[in-house]
Amino acid sequence: MKKTIILTATTLSLVGLSACTTTGNTEKGAAIGAATGAVVGAIIGNNTGSGDASTGAAIGAVVGGAGGAYAGNQKDKTVGEPTRIRQGAEGQELIYDQQAGRYFYRDPSTGRTYWQNGAIRSY
Repeated sequence: MKKTIILTATTLSLVGLSACTTTGNTEKGAAIGAATGAVVGAIIGNNTGSGDASTGAAIGAVVGGAGGAYAGNQKDKTVGEPTRIRQGAEGQELIYDQQAGRYFYRDPSTGRTYWQNGAIRSY
């Protein structure tokens, strides 16, 4: 029974992680934290005290989810708003590419776009 609970928690965590491809960092952090917390909580709950893996998984999921959401929220704050235009080192306007998660700029003379580090942006 205990192995079944641990296997179920692991499977649910992998399914949850695979569904997080288009969400923000807060949601990703919460899902990853909850999944990891559930697995670790189930293992700890199984090996300590009364050997109740399901209670350990539930507690681990709540604590891990809260911690992951907080960490993801902090990451979202450091990235900045996706539509915000910033200036690069040479004064050019930097535009945030939400899909790539990077800033780029447009060369007004050629119309080409470059990543913030100067590499050609091939979109």
